[in-house]
Amino acid sequence: MTQASPGRYLTREALSSVDITRAQMLRARCFQRGTQPDIDAFDASARHFLVEDRASGTLVCCFRLTLFRGATLARSYAAQFYDLSNLEKVDGALLELGRFCVHPDWQDPDIQRLAWGRLAHEVDRNNVTVLFGCSSFTGTDPTVYRDAFARLKEQHLAPAEWRPGLKADQYYPFARDTQTADSRRARQQIPPLLRSYLSMGGWVSDHAVIDREMNTLHVFTGLEIAAIPPNRARLLRALA
Repeated sequence: MTQASPGRYLTREALSSVDITRAQMLRARCFQRGTQPDIDAFDASARHFLVEDRASGTLVCCFRLTLFRGATLARSYAAQFYDLSNLEKVDGALLELGRFCVHPDWQDPDIQRLAWGRLAHEVDRNNVTVLFGCSSFTGTDPTVYRDAFARLKEQHLAPAEWRPGLKADQYYPFARDTQTADSRRARQQIPPLLRSYLSMGGWVSDHAVIDREMNTLHVFTGLEIAAIPPNRARLLRALA
């Protein structure tokens, strides 16, 4: 299903435990976590959001958001894997985007655009300074994504004053790699969610965490809201 009208979808906050369980079931499917809901300790403190097909009620996308300030950032999902002490100095609210996924049978680009529109609404509502999360690559072999990591090193590393430090036991320090990016392969290898962050001026950690439990490699990803190009910001607010 592609290129459907954006009016086809409803974007809303989860209203009940049933809604949250639906999101957890979609997460399990997208992250290949089996037939049981994908549940973790961070769900309880988060707000959960859904994108549904209006006609059928099918859940086609979900994500969760959690707000932090200063030292409370240590309680975020990302803080399990990255030393975020530099980001604790940010003056303002930080919003963590987590467990973002799109139903594998619904590859309509409008779904992700509408999800970003809802994100824009929540960013404005909470006066957020930085949006952040972990952007995942499928699998745990970093050599598969060397062109993507080379592009991240060349163009998208976090500002030194905010750059996350090492914390995870297993990681790939791609910023030390001498590989030069092949542009075509890099575009193909970078996941859609990360491409969206980068297109708005987002940046990443200088290393990827090897997460064997989730069977992913992920990079810490941040987006300073004030740095989003004005035209892009207007489009997102229009979607919101």
